[in-house]
Amino acid sequence: MILIIDDDVAVRASLSLMLKQNGFKTKEAASPREALQLAELHPFQLVIMDMNFSIETTGHDGLALLGQFKKQYPALPVILITGWGSISLAVEGMRLGAADFITKPWSNDYLLQAIQTALSLSEQSHSSDEALTRKKLDQQYNFRNIVGQDPDLLKVLKKIGQIAATDASVLIEGQSGTGKELIAEAIHQNSARRNQPFVKVNLGGISASLFESEMFGHKRGAFTDAKGDRVGRFEMANKGTIFLDEIGELDMNSQVKLLRVLQDRTYEVLGDSRSRKLDIRVVCATNRNLEEMVAEGKFREDLFYRINLITVKLPSLRERADDIPLLVQYFLGNLKKTYNRPELTISKSALQWLKEQALPGNIRELKNLVERTVLVSDTDVLEAEDFQAQAQRSAAKPGDKTLPAVGAMTLDEMEATMIRKSMDHYHNNISKVARALGLSRAALYRRLEKFNIPYEPQE
Repeated sequence: MILIIDDDVAVRASLSLMLKQNGFKTKEAASPREALQLAELHPFQLVIMDMNFSIETTGHDGLALLGQFKKQYPALPVILITGWGSISLAVEGMRLGAADFITKPWSNDYLLQAIQTALSLSEQSHSSDEALTRKKLDQQYNFRNIVGQDPDLLKVLKKIGQIAATDASVLIEGQSGTGKELIAEAIHQNSARRNQPFVKVNLGGISASLFESEMFGHKRGAFTDAKGDRVGRFEMANKGTIFLDEIGELDMNSQVKLLRVLQDRTYEVLGDSRSRKLDIRVVCATNRNLEEMVAEGKFREDLFYRINLITVKLPSLRERADDIPLLVQYFLGNLKKTYNRPELTISKSALQWLKEQALPGNIRELKNLVERTVLVSDTDVLEAEDFQAQAQRSAAKPGDKTLPAVGAMTLDEMEATMIRKSMDHYHNNISKVARALGLSRAALYRRLEKFNIPYEPQE
């Protein structure tokens, strides 16, 4: 049963009718007092409440009511309804524990989707926490491209398996090279949208001036260089999943435009005034601390709460070192087919050596090291010495100063130092430097400007 709270009788009647037509039972309340009284009498599964009950209070009575619900019924999901001009109140509501927020005028389809997601997530929070094994997870879900059985990884896999069935927005956090794209693909492959498009977008590689054209598309003649129609990434992903990688690299103006689309699930193609509906699952990823960026005013708080209804934090490879032998054997199996070397194996001492390495580039660095070693080796058994030689080749040049002890440099100074070393090592080849550092070219250019690092492209 769903509790609808709004002082407007027409809104309550409209919501109640729509929900009943979709199989839900409802109760209605016109005031906070009536809502709390009904909550004592009925075991509600979900609450839908307007933020405003009078002109004078401008939404703060809604926040107070939300606080009372979360205190008395902490597991009860609450969806807030607010006007676009009151998004800041909805953000405050998310801080207090609201499950989601919907802006007026709302789409019934989007509201129903939000309700189903909130109910599904609420049910999962009460599910039994049985012992996790990779075998059990593989029997339930499709994780064929994800290698490992570390307990921290298994917790991540269980979580994404459960949330995949919903349409909840997901934010994947993790260092570069930890497999965020693979996790995004797994969410899509285990969802009801698996047979629809999965569209990957590297936001760090899209300049602010091209954001609208790239994401929304354009009509011929929309601007000077628009020689023909272009289909935007959102349209490509319609009915499926869109993966927004490096979302922390998005400039503030583009963040506003993205928020509008995610909020209203509508967009306009450049050069066409018609609004188009959008039905997508949104998965974002970042290797940056978005909460810190919000505090610094570099990332919109309302967008932050919109994209991370669910947060998935990936462990670094150092935190799951026991998975390194499994990953190496997986990479080796693929490389044996690629380079037609079926006899190739790796010694136990080599696997042990690899387990003991720091590998700051995580899985990506490990994969590159294995591939480089396979390419240059002329033996059938790869030894630790073979990997050591390739690891040394990819390190900084002899004579370069090593990084100082922890605390001797700020993160910005360390980042600038690594970029300078890489620029020197790769002779200012932007593509190679960006690839080595796990950045897009656009993100690297921004860092070169930020740290005032001169360069003369040799490409």
